[in-house]
Amino acid sequence: MLISEYYDILGVPLKSSLEEIKKAYRKKARMYHPDVNQSPDAKDKFIRVTEAYDFLMANHEKGDLSDQEFFRIMEEWRKYRQHRSQQRAQYYARKSFDSFKNSKYYRSTRILDTSSAIFTLVVSVTVLVFTIFGYILRLRDPIPGTEKTTIFSFIVLLLISLILVSVSVFSLRSTIKANKKFRRRK
Repeated sequence: MLISEYYDILGVPLKSSLEEIKKAYRKKARMYHPDVNQSPDAKDKFIRVTEAYDFLMANHEKGDLSDQEFFRIMEEWRKYRQHRSQQRAQYYARKSFDSFKNSKYYRSTRILDTSSAIFTLVVSVTVLVFTIFGYILRLRDPIPGTEKTTIFSFIVLLLISLILVSVSVFSLRSTIKANKKFRRRK
């Protein structure tokens, strides 16, 4: 199988980012998991999607290789990892979708996690603090003729930073709530 076929299986273009590959895998895994999809070929499609995801995650940075290098990597993949990937997919295909969704393997595809939500909150609070600090400095050392512009700029930046903080807090709250819900299920 060619690398382009793995991208096609996931429905993403060549040179897709890791986030796009993870997002596509989550969508296709839900679509083809035998617990959700009752068609007779759902299990095979689920196994192919998982194999494509495993291959692309293992070889994502190797996209610009010569044909000879690519075929060497493919042969290595077939020898050592393809069978393991198919076994893992078959194992998850036998489980219910809910237990698969809560598995460490599926959760590793999450784009937004707690650390990125915390980072976003820190950045948004920093923007808010610098907005207020900058306005205070501008009041202490005014530039003649820019009083109205300074107030307008401050209000706009303050609104933007408050929106950022609100979105960040909401994002962090929902991430923490999802993590608590997952821990309760265990």
